[in-house]
Amino acid sequence: MTNTVQLSVRALVEYAYRSGDIDTAFRSAVALTEGTKAHQQIQRQYGEQDAKEVYVSAEMAFRDLLFVIDGRCDGLLQIDGGLTIDEIKSTSGRLPALMEETHFVHWAQAYCYAYMVAKERELASINVQLTYMHIDTGECRRFVRTMTVTELEQFLLDTVSSYYPYAAMKILHAAKRDVSIKKLAFPFSSYRAGQRKLAASVYQTIVDGRKLFAKAPTGIGKTMSTLFPAVKAIGEERLERLFYLTARTTTRTAAEDALKLLGDGGLHLHAVTLTAKEKVCLKDEVRCSPEYCEFAKGYYDRVNGAILDMLGNETSMTREVIERYAYKHHVCPFEFSLDAAYAADAVICDYNYIFDPRVNLKRLFEEQKRKTALLVDEAHNLVDRAREMYSAELKKADFLELQRASKTIRPLVYQSAKAVNQYFIALRKSIEEGGKEATGTNMERYLPEQLIEQLESLVQAAEEQLAQGDQDPLLLDVYFGCQHFLRIAKLYDERYVTYAEKERNDVRIKLFCLDPSYLLRQFAKGYKAQILFSATLSPLHYFMDMLGGDAETDYSVAIPSPFSSEQLDVRIERLSTRYQDRERTMDRVAGLLHSMAERRRGNNFVFFPSYAYMNGVYERLMELSPSSEETTTYTTIVQKPSMSEEERDAYLAAFAPDNKKTLVGFAVMGGIFSEGIDLVGDRLTGVAVVGVGLPQVGLERNIIKDYFDRQGKNGFEYAYVFPGMNKVLQAGGRLIRSESDRGMLMLIDDRYAHPQYARLLPPEWSRQEANKSD
Repeated sequence: MTNTVQLSVRALVEYAYRSGDIDTAFRSAVALTEGTKAHQQIQRQYGEQDAKEVYVSAEMAFRDLLFVIDGRCDGLLQIDGGLTIDEIKSTSGRLPALMEETHFVHWAQAYCYAYMVAKERELASINVQLTYMHIDTGECRRFVRTMTVTELEQFLLDTVSSYYPYAAMKILHAAKRDVSIKKLAFPFSSYRAGQRKLAASVYQTIVDGRKLFAKAPTGIGKTMSTLFPAVKAIGEERLERLFYLTARTTTRTAAEDALKLLGDGGLHLHAVTLTAKEKVCLKDEVRCSPEYCEFAKGYYDRVNGAILDMLGNETSMTREVIERYAYKHHVCPFEFSLDAAYAADAVICDYNYIFDPRVNLKRLFEEQKRKTALLVDEAHNLVDRAREMYSAELKKADFLELQRASKTIRPLVYQSAKAVNQYFIALRKSIEEGGKEATGTNMERYLPEQLIEQLESLVQAAEEQLAQGDQDPLLLDVYFGCQHFLRIAKLYDERYVTYAEKERNDVRIKLFCLDPSYLLRQFAKGYKAQILFSATLSPLHYFMDMLGGDAETDYSVAIPSPFSSEQLDVRIERLSTRYQDRERTMDRVAGLLHSMAERRRGNNFVFFPSYAYMNGVYERLMELSPSSEETTTYTTIVQKPSMSEEERDAYLAAFAPDNKKTLVGFAVMGGIFSEGIDLVGDRLTGVAVVGVGLPQVGLERNIIKDYFDRQGKNGFEYAYVFPGMNKVLQAGGRLIRSESDRGMLMLIDDRYAHPQYARLLPPEWSRQEANKSD
């Protein structure tokens, strides 16, 4: 039986004919977005008998494979009685003057379309035309070749032969993968309570092609409960690939470990982990230039062989594996991982590869999306991350610095930067004269059109400079900042506000996304299924609302905790930790923690709403503990801002099961230690959560509050209570991670006794003891 390989013309020719360095030459982002308009402008000039966007396809057998290749050619023109294939390319750079300056990949694409049309219409020959259009000037250059169908057929055969080793490897792998999946058993002897229900819900959601919001408690095994049914769906040809999306390195590692466990059970699956460029770069400095980086120079000449080697010999392609093969084949590890990801069955990566308009995987075509599932881990994090992705801000100081740096060397950039700086000066004056000096802000619900026009002028001036090889870091930073601002401006609607804020001598302006739900829906549109899961997806209606859910069509499931109430000793200490009361009650908070450490032997975590509050309580606790190491009964460690990976590892390593003295670890809620870490058994026996986790009262949170109040919702809960209590649930969830864990959870705040907060606590946190301390 002949295996069939279906692929697009573009994918075929890019694989076969890409060559040379990683393309670090400056390319206009505006030009890239304007490409479609350029195509349409040229197509409007076609005659009545001409056709545009013509779907074409062809089959070609090679060895034991049948290649089914298709695509859409830009134009099919009737010129002087003969047919001409028109392939349109837009550029903001210099138009090619000679045939020799044209790009062979462009010709290759046109040749494939030409063969398909000539074959279908039984033509002996056909004209092939490349049309290059300059985005800014509208100038066009056309290059035409006449090709016989025999020449075109041989060209396509040669192209397919180049692609064949990759296609054969993929088919061999897929057969082996599917057999392994059919034999694959759940990797544990039994399901934990609720685990089977979650796995079944995930599988059914994929089969039905829907979206699932799953609230599943800590310790149930969410990673395996979502990955296992998704892998099974691949084996049954209901999916082709899955993306496991995470917010943190720790949860990324959990997904890698789960797939490794399945691999130990016989699974043969290509899984690639994507790591940020800054972390995997093999050079001392991240500078993607062939002049500086030997791994960028000639990358496309070597990458196909590197991909074949790695995919032919590996299944789990973690950061370490990718770096090893990158060294072996002398290729950039970041670009290499992206190329491998398009070929993989499973991709483990950050949220932004799907949802962020700056870095999402744009080469994932629509037909591929329809066969892909998104598994979104710790989905509660996506609300604030999405707000960040879909917002943009600029600061006056950057434009003043660029203006000064460009005065004598970049006249157009100088004038444009000066205009933007003048805009900011006027904005600052408006804030000062508008009676808003007390808050130093002003806010509008529409785009700053004047600024948008000035930024477009600056971008155009910067592009001309950059196209000439100017690589000044300041110019690049301001350029990309402007580009992002303009990109977000195109997303701007009633879910946004524009606010300006005076910060000492500086002014910043921000396009602030208040409700990211619509954009999350748009960026996830087209995928086969989405599974959004977390232990703290509570209250569910809030997260369905904020993450683009639809209560009428989307699925939801809430799995009860598998652990008994006897495992957890919950104590509520009714003591005010509100901001205005903190100084007054700080001694009593320190006293509670001192008593906890003195009376209960073991390792304890204490979580605070801020570093300042944490450090203040820590100082008071140190005054209570004996000064002599021989007489003190407990030791302390304190989280610091911006800890390195080595410092984080050392911090967690202190939570050893055989510590001779009680350990008290100080940390902040919502930080690196409050979620996504597992300290099983005696590594953690007590947790105290100080406060209810409310975000600090501030401009942006109040803007969010007012927005949702206008929507008829409880703005205070949307802006403060729900995000804050989510941090509490995550911090407290560090304690009970398995059936054998035992521990005490102390909640220090009088608001835990109030219904508005108490109703958000999980049932297994039912109060067993309550003390009034204030």
